[in-house]
Amino acid sequence: MRPVVLVVPGYLGERTGGYLYDRRIVEGLRRLGWAVDVLELDASFPYPTPAALDHAADALAAVTAGTIAIVDSLALGAMPDLIAREASRLRIVALVHLPLAAACGLDFDSVARFDEGERRALRAAALVIVTGRATVALIEKHGLARERVVVVEPGTDRAPLARGSSGHPLELLSVATLNPGKGHEALLEALSAVPHRDWRLTCAGSLTRHAETTDRVRATLARLGLEDRVSLAGDLDGPALEARYDASDVFVLATRQETYGMAVAEAVAHGLPVVATTTGAIPELVGDEAGLLVPVGDTAALVGALSRVLGDANLRARLAQGARRMRDHLRTWEEASGRFAVALEALASDG
Repeated sequence: MRPVVLVVPGYLGERTGGYLYDRRIVEGLRRLGWAVDVLELDASFPYPTPAALDHAADALAAVTAGTIAIVDSLALGAMPDLIAREASRLRIVALVHLPLAAACGLDFDSVARFDEGERRALRAAALVIVTGRATVALIEKHGLARERVVVVEPGTDRAPLARGSSGHPLELLSVATLNPGKGHEALLEALSAVPHRDWRLTCAGSLTRHAETTDRVRATLARLGLEDRVSLAGDLDGPALEARYDASDVFVLATRQETYGMAVAEAVAHGLPVVATTTGAIPELVGDEAGLLVPVGDTAALVGALSRVLGDANLRARLAQGARRMRDHLRTWEEASGRFAVALEALASDG
């Protein structure tokens, strides 16, 4: 058994795309013969308390020298001194979903601090694995050798085709944590301007990870008079989320920034028409057949796309057929785990 440790802040079972990716890679590596231990740090990362940094230092110091230590980006750039020190005895693999400095809604000082911390930590790492091609461009400024950066995009589970609603009202689904980058307020503003009014929207995703955004979304719902047609469902477990996909007619996401777009991939896997933004890998996931995509921040275009899809049953049917074709091109988690393992094998064999 080849030993590896995955270092993550907080509980690995959190229902976010990043934690889901980490869990599925851990499961896949274990099936491939890797002995993966999970080291959970304090949940205060990426804003660690002094006690959290002390705990992280003790935990990493206890890892056997020479071990491959995969450090999730939520922790990596927030402890650059520790990463630089441990890189002399551990083989550090930086697992970057979205660089901390690239997150939406940060103030100037936070961006500068995270940017410098990530620069130092990434340069100390023996290998950098990013979960989307868009991330490569975000870390290029740190001057990493290209051969040290490997792209391992997420997989997608095979899923049953959504049966949808009776069509009255149309059931819309958006799956994303409520935070500044996911565009919930922009989506609500656009929906309020759509002439077609016979719809309901379920927003599945944490309401507590960024409470300020949740407060703004609730205020937006009240201002627009949409409280009776929009449900903020919070985190949903596997069966509950699957039930929402199955009952939905259209998947909608006005996200401002993605490195991949796991929720969109899940929607395509269920054969749902998609209305979303052109960020991350969403254009490749949806293609020209499975949905209508608009530029980030283009409210008029979003209103137009939603109006077309909600008001035209024939268009929805064509897009659903397109999604059924595109779903056959989605890579699996087995493929993703295999690519991850190949990258680790190369590092392990490098001495």
